[in-house]
Amino acid sequence: MTSSPEKSAEKSPDPVDSLVLHATDNHVSWITLNRPEALNAITPDQRERLIRHLSHASSDPDVRAVVITATGRGFCAGADLRGGPSTGRPPAGERVAGERVAGDVARTIRLGAQRLIDAVLDCEKPVIAAVNGTAAGLGAHLALACDLVLAADSAKFIEVFVRRGLVPDGGGAYLLPRLIGPQRAKELMFFGDALTAADAARLGLVNRVVPPDDLEKTARDWAERLATGPTRALALTKQLVNASLDTDRTTAFAAEAAAQEINMTTTDATEGIAAFTERRTPHYRGR
Repeated sequence: MTSSPEKSAEKSPDPVDSLVLHATDNHVSWITLNRPEALNAITPDQRERLIRHLSHASSDPDVRAVVITATGRGFCAGADLRGGPSTGRPPAGERVAGERVAGDVARTIRLGAQRLIDAVLDCEKPVIAAVNGTAAGLGAHLALACDLVLAADSAKFIEVFVRRGLVPDGGGAYLLPRLIGPQRAKELMFFGDALTAADAARLGLVNRVVPPDDLEKTARDWAERLATGPTRALALTKQLVNASLDTDRTTAFAAEAAAQEINMTTTDATEGIAAFTERRTPHYRGR
């Protein structure tokens, strides 16, 4: 007797689960890309899984920090383009599988790579990138969208788009000038040269470079330290900093005052002030 389609679907594991590993430990959500044979190039299914994990981290009060990392020798080689649309011309008046028409590329970028970067920037918990190897194209932007970036000393960052005759996407032209200024950003994007972890740190793209064997431990130490912090205050701080370069002073000051007003309603703010006056270490609960 065969099982119903519904029951079969329930019993069949989602193959994407093995390609995007996830675990929560000590209030830290660990999201791990796991396609080492493809240098962790991101498929659409993996992208959607990443977005869901980041969204869940925002809404789950028991998650108070996030780490994005990868297995193997690459962090992320960018978007997996092997399944891209055909460039062949179809017969007049017909739309065939794989045909590209006006608007398809822009729509794909908006609904794909840009949504992923938005999910990192908008996540209400601090997000750490633990870059274990090469981060190229969208993979570099995925790392640089994170709030803090740790890199193994063997890691490299590559604005690979120019090598393919492409315009940078996935938020690159938004992120890089804000991190290192327009001249440095253009240098990286115009030439597409590989940037070592040490050079990335000197430019300000990476917070800290560590030996490969120390990467996970350092990421865990930082994430667990963040996870014991005032979670809502960190979320509001992240929001203020991310918006600061897009607003004038009056708007930024108003947003700062509003954020502090909101934050003063949290349990953690009350605890922080009480701990200060009582000269003790605060115990934040993320609420």
